[in-house]
Amino acid sequence: MTRYLLSPRGIAMLVIIVAACAFATLFAEHHHEDNVFQQLFAHLKPAAIVDGEHHPVGIHAPWLPALFTMDSAGHDTDMLVLTNLQVFQIAAVLFVLVGFSGVPGYLRTGQGDAVTRMFAGFVLYIRDEMVFGVMGKHHGAPFLPYFLCVFFFVMFQNVFGLLPHSATSTASIAVTGALAGLTLAAMIGGGMAVQGPVAFWKHLVPHVPLPLWPLMFVIEVIGLLVKPFALTIRLFANMTAGHLIVLSCMGLIMFFADKGANLVAGYGSAPLAVGFAVFIMIIETFVALLQAYIFTMLSIIFVGACVHPEH
Repeated sequence: MTRYLLSPRGIAMLVIIVAACAFATLFAEHHHEDNVFQQLFAHLKPAAIVDGEHHPVGIHAPWLPALFTMDSAGHDTDMLVLTNLQVFQIAAVLFVLVGFSGVPGYLRTGQGDAVTRMFAGFVLYIRDEMVFGVMGKHHGAPFLPYFLCVFFFVMFQNVFGLLPHSATSTASIAVTGALAGLTLAAMIGGGMAVQGPVAFWKHLVPHVPLPLWPLMFVIEVIGLLVKPFALTIRLFANMTAGHLIVLSCMGLIMFFADKGANLVAGYGSAPLAVGFAVFIMIIETFVALLQAYIFTMLSIIFVGACVHPEH
């Protein structure tokens, strides 16, 4: 692990994540709630980035619907506000650019540092076992860059959310919905590009009697839209659930101390609550990698089914 961090690329990646956590700590708006659980759970909500006078930082967007320009209190600010989620999304993009900058050269020459070799192994596995394994080399090669970006972008966002003073972008349904929307675009766009614009929609419905064709067409279109919806909910729910459990465990300590009118109840519940929270955090580390794999693998399967007419 030490040699990973001491390489120039490893140091640059460490600087990126430390800078993101520090920036979010200094400039993200802090939530203030009366109830201890509301205060803890507020950490799951996006926090606006504010300037020195505590004014939200963003761009004026009067053309956008009020749904996109609301502050944390639900008031229309007429601004598209920068939040801590965008900070860690930018950090994830920089992480990908820095961490994988040496992978192409390593795959050509076999020379690279420890970080490059580690990420190259991930890339080869995703290419050979996931993308080419499901879609085949002919159909999978054009989509390989997209699936690589999806996997590592989601994975880094998941992992960043486990660090102190960070935020989990994938615990926002807006983020997971946007990622699923890209998969839907790849499904329809890829299917129409491979099969043809008319043939794609024609092959969407299996061979059925003509009177049933309109009904089956509607059902198949709904099924096409349900797939990215399932991607949205699956990633959002899994990344939110773990954080809720950890925060609930921490909240129990303060809850018992407050309701028990003394510190004995708080200190007495602390070992069990902290131990269980640490156990959940260990599981969350595994879930962060697993959910990136599941989201990418399901995206590959959905896109692969659209580009193969027989599916």
